[in-house]
Amino acid sequence: MLYIIATPIGNLGDMSVRALDTLRAVDVIASEDTRKTGILLAHFGIAKRQLSFHEHNEERAGQRIMELLAEGKSVALVTDAGTPGISDPGFTLVRQCIQEGIDMTMIPGPTALIMAVVLSGLPVHSFTFRGFPPRKPGKRRTFLEVDKESVHTLIFYESPYRIQALLRDAIEVYGDRLCALANDLTKVFELVQRGKLSEVLASCTQPRGEYVLVIAGAEQSPRRSSQNAAVGDDDE
Repeated sequence: MLYIIATPIGNLGDMSVRALDTLRAVDVIASEDTRKTGILLAHFGIAKRQLSFHEHNEERAGQRIMELLAEGKSVALVTDAGTPGISDPGFTLVRQCIQEGIDMTMIPGPTALIMAVVLSGLPVHSFTFRGFPPRKPGKRRTFLEVDKESVHTLIFYESPYRIQALLRDAIEVYGDRLCALANDLTKVFELVQRGKLSEVLASCTQPRGEYVLVIAGAEQSPRRSSQNAAVGDDDE
Protein backbone atom coordinates (compact mmCIF):
# COMPACT_ATOMS: atom_id res chain seq x y z
CA MET A 1 0.00 0.00 0.00
CA LEU A 2 1.14 3.53 -0.74
CA TYR A 3 0.93 6.14 2.01
CA ILE A 4 1.18 9.78 0.92
CA ILE A 5 2.40 11.71 3.95
CA ALA A 6 2.50 15.47 4.47
CA THR A 7 5.49 16.71 6.48
CA PRO A 8 6.14 20.04 8.28
CA ILE A 9 6.82 23.13 6.18
CA GLY A 10 9.03 24.55 8.90
CA ASN A 11 7.90 23.77 12.42
CA LEU A 12 8.59 20.14 13.32
CA GLY A 13 5.86 20.36 15.95
CA ASP A 14 3.36 20.15 13.09
CA MET A 15 4.23 16.50 12.41
CA SER A 16 1.13 14.47 13.21
CA VAL A 17 1.06 11.39 15.42
CA ARG A 18 -0.54 9.41 12.60
CA ALA A 19 2.22 10.43 10.19
CA LEU A 20 4.91 9.32 12.64
CA ASP A 21 3.18 6.01 13.32
CA THR A 22 2.94 5.36 9.59
CA LEU A 23 6.59 6.20 8.91
CA ARG A 24 7.59 3.78 11.66
CA ALA A 25 5.42 1.02 10.22
CA VAL A 26 6.14 1.10 6.47
CA ASP A 27 8.79 -0.99 4.74
CA VAL A 28 10.27 1.82 2.63
CA ILE A 29 10.13 5.63 2.54
CA ALA A 30 10.28 7.31 -0.88
CA SER A 31 11.88 10.71 -0.28
CA GLU A 32 12.38 13.75 -2.49
CA ASP A 33 15.72 14.34 -0.75
CA THR A 34 16.96 11.45 1.39
CA ARG A 35 19.29 13.73 3.34
CA LYS A 36 16.54 16.13 4.39
CA THR A 37 14.15 13.31 5.17
CA GLY A 38 16.95 11.61 7.09
CA ILE A 39 17.20 14.66 9.35
CA LEU A 40 13.45 14.57 9.93
CA LEU A 41 13.48 10.85 10.70
CA ALA A 42 16.46 11.18 13.05
CA HIS A 43 14.68 13.96 14.95
CA PHE A 44 11.85 11.56 15.72
CA GLY A 45 14.07 8.53 16.28
CA ILE A 46 12.99 6.67 13.16
CA ALA A 47 15.41 4.40 11.27
CA LYS A 48 14.02 3.30 7.94
CA ARG A 49 15.19 2.40 4.44
CA GLN A 50 14.83 5.32 2.03
CA LEU A 51 14.44 5.40 -1.73
CA SER A 52 15.18 8.60 -3.66
CA PHE A 53 12.15 9.88 -5.62
CA HIS A 54 12.40 13.36 -7.17
CA GLU A 55 11.54 15.24 -10.35
CA HIS A 56 14.70 14.10 -12.14
CA ASN A 57 14.21 10.36 -11.57
CA GLU A 58 10.42 10.08 -11.26
CA GLU A 59 10.03 7.56 -14.06
CA ARG A 60 12.80 5.20 -12.97
CA ALA A 61 12.20 5.51 -9.24
CA GLY A 62 8.45 5.37 -9.74
CA GLN A 63 8.80 2.02 -11.49
CA ARG A 64 10.87 0.69 -8.58
CA ILE A 65 8.23 1.85 -6.11
CA MET A 66 5.50 0.18 -8.16
CA GLU A 67 7.51 -3.06 -8.09
CA LEU A 68 7.78 -2.87 -4.29
CA LEU A 69 4.04 -2.23 -3.99
CA ALA A 70 3.29 -5.16 -6.30
CA GLU A 71 5.41 -7.36 -4.00
CA GLY A 72 3.15 -6.40 -1.11
CA LYS A 73 5.53 -3.91 0.47
CA SER A 74 4.25 -0.74 2.13
CA VAL A 75 5.74 2.53 0.88
CA ALA A 76 5.47 6.03 2.34
CA LEU A 77 5.90 8.98 -0.02
CA VAL A 78 7.23 12.25 1.45
CA THR A 79 8.71 15.43 0.02
CA ASP A 80 11.13 17.93 1.55
CA ALA A 81 8.26 19.85 3.13
CA GLY A 82 4.50 19.95 2.84
CA THR A 83 2.16 17.76 0.84
CA PRO A 84 3.47 15.45 -1.92
CA GLY A 85 2.03 16.31 -5.32
CA ILE A 86 1.50 20.01 -4.54
CA SER A 87 4.31 21.61 -6.60
CA ASP A 88 6.35 18.57 -5.58
CA PRO A 89 6.79 15.04 -6.98
CA GLY A 90 3.90 12.65 -6.37
CA PHE A 91 1.23 13.11 -9.03
CA THR A 92 2.69 10.56 -11.46
CA LEU A 93 2.98 7.92 -8.74
CA VAL A 94 -0.61 8.46 -7.61
CA ARG A 95 -1.80 8.12 -11.19
CA GLN A 96 0.16 4.88 -11.65
CA CYS A 97 -1.37 3.42 -8.50
CA ILE A 98 -4.85 4.28 -9.76
CA GLN A 99 -4.16 2.72 -13.15
CA GLU A 100 -2.75 -0.48 -11.66
CA GLY A 101 -5.27 -0.83 -8.85
CA ILE A 102 -2.75 -0.35 -6.02
CA ASP A 103 -4.29 0.68 -2.70
CA MET A 104 -3.24 4.04 -1.35
CA THR A 105 -4.25 6.59 1.22
CA MET A 106 -3.04 9.94 2.51
CA ILE A 107 -2.01 11.25 5.90
CA PRO A 108 -2.86 14.97 5.55
CA GLY A 109 -0.94 17.80 7.11
CA PRO A 110 0.79 21.12 6.39
CA THR A 111 0.28 22.83 3.03
CA ALA A 112 1.71 26.33 2.58
CA LEU A 113 -0.92 27.50 0.09
CA ILE A 114 -3.83 26.85 2.49
CA MET A 115 -2.11 28.58 5.39
CA ALA A 116 -1.23 31.58 3.21
CA VAL A 117 -4.70 32.10 1.76
CA VAL A 118 -6.35 31.82 5.18
CA LEU A 119 -3.95 34.38 6.68
CA SER A 120 -4.16 36.70 3.67
CA GLY A 121 -7.50 38.26 4.59
CA LEU A 122 -8.61 37.78 0.97
CA PRO A 123 -11.69 35.70 0.05
CA VAL A 124 -11.15 31.99 0.66
CA HIS A 125 -14.48 30.63 -0.63
CA SER A 126 -13.05 30.38 -4.16
CA PHE A 127 -9.37 30.40 -5.10
CA THR A 128 -7.01 29.19 -7.83
CA PHE A 129 -3.62 27.69 -7.03
CA ARG A 130 -1.13 28.34 -9.86
CA GLY A 131 2.09 26.97 -8.36
CA PHE A 132 5.47 28.31 -9.52
CA PRO A 133 5.40 30.74 -12.50
CA PRO A 134 7.90 30.29 -15.36
CA ARG A 135 11.32 31.79 -14.76
CA LYS A 136 11.63 33.81 -17.96
CA PRO A 137 9.90 37.24 -17.92
CA GLY A 138 7.94 36.82 -21.14
CA LYS A 139 6.62 33.39 -20.26
CA ARG A 140 5.87 34.56 -16.72
CA ARG A 141 3.69 37.44 -17.93
CA THR A 142 1.87 35.13 -20.35
CA PHE A 143 1.33 32.72 -17.46
CA LEU A 144 -0.14 35.50 -15.31
CA GLU A 145 -2.38 36.82 -18.08
CA VAL A 146 -4.34 33.55 -18.14
CA ASP A 147 -6.03 34.63 -14.89
CA LYS A 148 -6.29 38.37 -15.57
CA GLU A 149 -10.10 38.30 -15.63
CA SER A 150 -10.50 35.56 -13.03
CA VAL A 151 -12.71 36.48 -10.06
CA HIS A 152 -11.00 33.89 -7.88
CA THR A 153 -8.26 34.64 -5.36
CA LEU A 154 -4.94 33.66 -6.96
CA ILE A 155 -2.12 31.80 -5.19
CA PHE A 156 1.47 31.48 -6.42
CA TYR A 157 4.68 29.95 -5.06
CA GLU A 158 7.99 31.68 -5.72
CA SER A 159 11.64 31.61 -4.67
CA PRO A 160 13.47 34.57 -3.06
CA TYR A 161 15.43 35.04 -6.31
CA ARG A 162 12.36 35.86 -8.40
CA ILE A 163 9.72 37.13 -5.97
CA GLN A 164 10.41 40.81 -6.75
CA ALA A 165 10.16 40.14 -10.49
CA LEU A 166 6.89 38.29 -9.93
CA LEU A 167 5.47 41.21 -7.96
CA ARG A 168 6.48 43.68 -10.69
CA ASP A 169 4.94 41.53 -13.42
CA ALA A 170 1.78 41.03 -11.37
CA ILE A 171 1.35 44.82 -11.13
CA GLU A 172 1.85 45.11 -14.89
CA VAL A 173 -0.68 42.36 -15.68
CA TYR A 174 -3.30 42.73 -12.94
CA GLY A 175 -2.92 46.34 -11.84
CA ASP A 176 -2.20 47.34 -8.26
CA ARG A 177 -4.50 44.85 -6.56
CA LEU A 178 -4.63 43.87 -2.90
CA CYS A 179 -2.40 40.95 -2.02
CA ALA A 180 -0.62 39.13 0.77
CA LEU A 181 2.95 37.84 0.70
CA ALA A 182 3.69 35.01 3.14
CA ASN A 183 7.21 33.97 4.09
CA ASP A 184 8.75 31.50 6.57
CA LEU A 185 5.33 30.11 7.48
CA THR A 186 5.26 28.20 10.81
CA LYS A 187 8.84 29.32 11.55
CA VAL A 188 10.18 31.74 14.16
CA PHE A 189 10.27 34.68 11.74
CA GLU A 190 6.94 33.97 10.05
CA LEU A 191 5.77 37.04 8.16
CA VAL A 192 2.64 37.92 6.19
CA GLN A 193 2.73 41.31 4.45
CA ARG A 194 -0.66 42.65 3.33
CA GLY A 195 -1.56 45.59 1.13
CA LYS A 196 -1.43 46.59 -2.52
CA LEU A 197 1.06 44.83 -4.77
CA SER A 198 3.15 48.01 -5.00
CA GLU A 199 3.26 48.36 -1.21
CA VAL A 200 4.34 44.78 -0.71
CA LEU A 201 6.98 45.10 -3.45
CA ALA A 202 8.39 48.21 -1.76
CA SER A 203 8.72 46.36 1.55
CA CYS A 204 10.24 43.22 0.00
CA THR A 205 13.81 44.51 0.04
CA GLN A 206 15.83 41.50 1.20
CA PRO A 207 14.02 38.35 0.03
CA ARG A 208 14.90 35.04 1.64
CA GLY A 209 13.15 31.72 2.06
CA GLU A 210 10.21 30.42 0.07
CA TYR A 211 7.25 32.70 -0.65
CA VAL A 212 3.52 32.31 -1.19
CA LEU A 213 1.89 35.22 -3.01
CA VAL A 214 -1.89 35.59 -2.70
CA ILE A 215 -3.57 38.11 -5.04
CA ALA A 216 -7.15 39.37 -5.07
CA GLY A 217 -9.33 38.27 -7.96
CA ALA A 218 -10.54 40.63 -10.70
CA GLU A 219 -13.81 41.55 -8.97
CA GLN A 220 -12.46 41.80 -5.43
CA SER A 221 -12.54 45.61 -5.40
CA PRO A 222 -10.02 47.16 -2.98
CA ARG A 223 -11.87 49.46 -0.57
CA ARG A 224 -8.88 50.16 1.65
CA SER A 225 -5.26 50.74 0.75
CA SER A 226 -4.00 50.16 4.29
CA GLN A 227 -1.39 47.47 4.84
CA ASN A 228 -3.80 45.80 7.25
CA ALA A 229 -6.99 46.23 5.21
CA ALA A 230 -9.71 43.68 5.89
CA VAL A 231 -11.03 42.00 2.77
CA GLY A 232 -13.45 39.17 2.22
CA ASP A 233 -17.15 40.11 2.37
CA ASP A 234 -17.50 42.65 -0.43
CA ASP A 235 -19.67 40.45 -2.62
CA GLU A 236 -21.73 38.64 -0.01
